Amino acid sequence: MLDTRIILSGLWVATMLTYLWGDVLRVMAGHVTPGMLSEDVPGTQTIWMLIAAIMLVPIVMVVLNLTLKYPAVRWTNIIVAIIVIVFNLSALPYKGAYDNFLIVVSFVFNAMVIWYAWRWVD
Repeated sequence: MLDTRIILSGLWVATMLTYLWGDVLRVMAGHVTPGMLSEDVPGTQTIWMLIAAIMLVPIVMVVLNLTLKYPAVRWTNIIVAIIVIVFNLSALPYKGAYDNFLIVVSFVFNAMVIWYAWRWVD
């Protein structure tokens, strides 16, 4: 069996790629206008910086999974995955069915993170 740290890292990578695929499809479907958050809300540098920080969460979690000591890494995974789920729930529903599907897939990945971290005994 793979080390739990590797499994959790892989789940965070899968989560990140799911988000990125949703972003790509959103652009390809024409559901976004460059520079705009929505039809009537322009993006600002502050908002883009916040979005960049949010998108870094899965990447940072990969690094933390490989560097933090147990049990801090276990609890970090559980807490961050719950926060990410709550954050994503607050944005539902999205305009496209593909986007709603992908966010549900990310919920499954986050639930798996919680499951593996919860059962993790070092």
